[in-house]
Amino acid sequence: MAELDGFHDSWSNSTDSLHEPTRIEPIYESFLCPLSRKIMRDPVTLENGQTFDRPSIEKWFRECREKGNPVSCPVTKEVLGSAELNPSIALRNTIEEWSLRNEAARLDVARRSLNVGSSETDALQALDYVAEIWQMKRANRHFAKRDDLVPLIADMLKSGSWKVRLKALETLRVIAEEDEDNKEDIAAGDTIRTIVKFLSHEHSKEREDAVSLLYELSKQESLCEKIGGVSGSILILVGMCSSKSEDAATVELAERILENLERCEMNVRIMAENGRLQPLLNGLLNGSPDTQLSMAEYLGELVLSNDIKVFVAQTAGSALVDVMTTGSKAARESTLKALNQISSYETSAKILIAAGILPPLVKDLFAVGPNQLPMRLKEVSATILTNLVAYGVDFEAIPLDQNRHTLVSEEIVHNLLYLISNTGPAIECKLLQVLVGLTSSPKTVLNVVSAIKSSGASISLIQFVEAPQREVRMASIKLLNNISPHMGQELADSFRATGSQLSSLVSVLAESNGISDEQAAAAGLLADLPARDSVLTRRLLEEGAFDVIVSKVRMIRQGEMRGGRFVTPFLEGLVRVLARVSYVVDDGEIVELAREHNLAALFTDLLQMNGLDKVQAVSATALENLSRQSKFLTRIPEPPEPGFSCFCFGKPTRDTSNNCRVHHGICSVRETFCLLDGKAVEKLVTCLDHQNEKVVEACLAALCTLLEDGVDIEEGVMVLLDADGIRPILEVLVENRTEVLTEKAVWAVERILRQEDIAYQISMDQNVGTALVEAFRHGEYKTRQIAERALKHVDKLPNFSGIFSKMST
Repeated sequence: MAELDGFHDSWSNSTDSLHEPTRIEPIYESFLCPLSRKIMRDPVTLENGQTFDRPSIEKWFRECREKGNPVSCPVTKEVLGSAELNPSIALRNTIEEWSLRNEAARLDVARRSLNVGSSETDALQALDYVAEIWQMKRANRHFAKRDDLVPLIADMLKSGSWKVRLKALETLRVIAEEDEDNKEDIAAGDTIRTIVKFLSHEHSKEREDAVSLLYELSKQESLCEKIGGVSGSILILVGMCSSKSEDAATVELAERILENLERCEMNVRIMAENGRLQPLLNGLLNGSPDTQLSMAEYLGELVLSNDIKVFVAQTAGSALVDVMTTGSKAARESTLKALNQISSYETSAKILIAAGILPPLVKDLFAVGPNQLPMRLKEVSATILTNLVAYGVDFEAIPLDQNRHTLVSEEIVHNLLYLISNTGPAIECKLLQVLVGLTSSPKTVLNVVSAIKSSGASISLIQFVEAPQREVRMASIKLLNNISPHMGQELADSFRATGSQLSSLVSVLAESNGISDEQAAAAGLLADLPARDSVLTRRLLEEGAFDVIVSKVRMIRQGEMRGGRFVTPFLEGLVRVLARVSYVVDDGEIVELAREHNLAALFTDLLQMNGLDKVQAVSATALENLSRQSKFLTRIPEPPEPGFSCFCFGKPTRDTSNNCRVHHGICSVRETFCLLDGKAVEKLVTCLDHQNEKVVEACLAALCTLLEDGVDIEEGVMVLLDADGIRPILEVLVENRTEVLTEKAVWAVERILRQEDIAYQISMDQNVGTALVEAFRHGEYKTRQIAERALKHVDKLPNFSGIFSKMST
């Protein structure tokens, strides 16, 4: 009661200002203890009739004894014969009645002051009084409900005065402490939403007081769901916990609020969505079976960042794998969905592999009978397996069962192939992608290829090229592309034996909406089929493949098609497929195709695509093949008709002024694929200093067609001389980069050295002589023969040597 003393004057004034009839009674002198000057709670009377508050007079008596003085009355100073204290029941009852009347009056004043229209002073006084009276009368708080004070105080949170808002937050916290009913009253309506808004206010004290109030409310489990259900509440609290600018006490309270909110599963899910995953993982690892199942389901539905995937894999990966091994079907279903996400990132996928995910995963995939998973879950298992095989792990070292089968063992691959042929499109697609992943690694591709060969599955795999589902078709094409370098002939045989799969591949190449990875894979697949298979080449011709390819190549060359990271493999594949034409130019239809599209000129142009080594090398090889046909395709002019002939020494002569120097006929790049007319010689010579040996080999081989038997070798040498090509060929010989290059260079140099004047000049180059001697000493049998002839041309060997002819006999 004594605490009411300080409120009396201020609240009397406040009452006057409100012009209300409520009367607050004054404090009577008889109510005050003479010692403490505070309202007495337990008045007692001495033998001399003086009245004091029991704690105060007891303290006085104790001090008297401690000082060795007799017990006396503090007012009259007279010594008392007895220290007996007689309760003044009547006075105590009077004081209590007075207190209740004044409390009611003051609360009435406070109640009428708790509205947004009150002055700041009145509102603050009202809130102060409510908090004070609340703390004084903890055992009798029913008046708050009776007077509906909680809603009124909650409304003050919307006051325009930040001081009032702060006092309202503080007052609500006071009346919420240790009172579940009041917590429920505070949480009614949209008060919690209003409190949450304070968490984002600029004023730090408002944030701190709001956190304190929320902490009190969160102690009551029934309110946790409501707090977490306010949009953004958990996100803000999670942000506070990681904030470096918030007060340490506020951060600690925010952490405690979140810990309280974890009692509600929905809040755990929201926390996980906002990056606070540990509560979910705790439930997954340590909760009841039902909780574990719920947490696994939540985990499977979350969209996780890569960092979180790694964290989950490290924290709960082994537990999830255990559920797959021993859990119920419902638990395995939830776990599979979670693992599907976690396995989609390389680091977390490798953690799962180390935790032993492969054996139970493959077992579920292949299981049949009553314990097998439904197809929709086998699809998830296949998706997880697809994720795992995409990261280049050494699967040969990971046993799946007691027989130490691995993912690339023949039996396992056979099972995968069987499932592919006997399931629906969704699982077909995922399992094809598994094989794509396994065949993308040089460590495992040969194992898979061997299993495919032994199973005879080539034809069935090729059939998926025609699948109506784009994803299935794309996976099939990628798989065939991966195995085609090792199974080119088998795949070619299968394509010839089947129906319209080639047509489907050509249709993929012809798609015009950019350049996709599917198109790049289709081009690579066709490129790896045996280039000299004339039957397959004619089939491609019939399907219009070469028309499509020429169009695509020209569009890419002219910058009309862009495809990001797929443009290079797509273009390389297209050029390799187009180069097939050059191996069958003895076919009339193929020759007409080459002429129609001016392929020799196109391949010549492609030599200039610096940075695309495969394109340059394949183009040079195609030019070699085409150029080799020039001597057969060149048109020798007919002699003039009698009467129009020119006679030389009595014989008619042909007009050779327009004839090709090398082929002695009428040549053109379009009609006869002549390198001279197409200006290809200079471009081929330029490529002889290429860093890639394969490009140099191909370009040198193309140039060598100017020096072959059946053409004018002397003129061929002069063409090379005019194109500044002699010195680069000699440098190729001297560099001795590869055995193939050396053999080709020795052959070309021997032909060049047949020109005496050139041989004379070259004989002075000691490096060339040394290179020829090395070839003569260490080369293959045929190369040594050619090197011997070349050395004779430069007088490095006597002309009577015949050792090779003797050896051959």
